[in-house]
Amino acid sequence: MARVYLSLGSNQNRDHYIRQGLDALIQAFACLNLSSVYESEAVGFSGDAFYNLVVGLDTSLSVAQLSALLKGIEDANGRDRSAPRFCGRTLDIDILTYDQAAGEIDSVRLPRAEILKNAFVLQPLAEIAGAEVHPVVGATYAELWQAYAGQQKLWPVKFEWRETLLPARIKI
Repeated sequence: MARVYLSLGSNQNRDHYIRQGLDALIQAFACLNLSSVYESEAVGFSGDAFYNLVVGLDTSLSVAQLSALLKGIEDANGRDRSAPRFCGRTLDIDILTYDQAAGEIDSVRLPRAEILKNAFVLQPLAEIAGAEVHPVVGATYAELWQAYAGQQKLWPVKFEWRETLLPARIKI
């Protein structure tokens, strides 16, 4: 089993699509470790603010199989793949890490570069995987968050899913 961390984000009907994404993930994986949900301004374009969180899970799927599953979840939730790269999203799910894999695997670049660039990825990752080590940089996510020098503003929001306030570990 591989330990995987995913980033979920939405800036269109955010509550609905984050819940839809989590519902699909819990059906596929049965146990999720969820960070708090954070609100942040759009990065790279002018648009509505995003909700973002990080999800930890264990899987026997390959990177290619996991990527296909996540794209299917996005598509089922109205993801427009013809839209520009930097634009609003109903649901965006990215593989951040897959165990300690580094490099391009099944057309997926691991670990995802946004871990080191974006507060909306690094802070929730540090929250649920603070002691884990970045496979390339060699520092823990807690250390990386403590040293983060970016200017992006984000703030935690009260978010409840399946009658549980996040952050939480959810198992069905």
